[in-house]
Amino acid sequence: MKKNGILFFAVTMILSGILFSCTSSKKNQTQSKTNEKNQIAVGVTGPPVIVYKTKKDYYNNVPVTLSEDKSRITSFPAQSDIRINGQYPYPTRLNDGYLLDNRGINKNTAFLRFTYEDYYIMDNIPTADRLMNYIIDDDPFMEIYECGKKSNYDNLTEMLNRKIETGELGGCVDLMK
Repeated sequence: MKKNGILFFAVTMILSGILFSCTSSKKNQTQSKTNEKNQIAVGVTGPPVIVYKTKKDYYNNVPVTLSEDKSRITSFPAQSDIRINGQYPYPTRLNDGYLLDNRGINKNTAFLRFTYEDYYIMDNIPTADRLMNYIIDDDPFMEIYECGKKSNYDNLTEMLNRKIETGELGGCVDLMK
């Protein structure tokens, strides 16, 4: 009888372990799928829409990001960021001299004296400290706005031009303030 009791207990423990393991595994798979869905949902929103006007024409110049106090470069592109699928990521020209960013600029952007082409064919990209010497304007913007996410627009260029024509850029977030 003792052997049957011990055997019954052992079998019960093994079955409980298997059952718990299957439930736990299924729960982890469900959580993993939920996390994957959440990650996808977060990524779907896309990059921000940045519309801007500069004091001078920097259309061909490589942008870099400065620290808040403009004392150092916090981000600059790799050569592989300068030419994507054989194309340079120039801004898109909009109405009334506005530009749509295609590079990832923000209110702390400055422009280098290098064009996209020059930068792309360089043998060695200078360090951030050395690139500071090549900044041609650390305060280039007359206006800069964030107008939501690119995924919010059906025809981005057309819709932004309409906002410009109707004076609705004021409804976007003014990054100069």
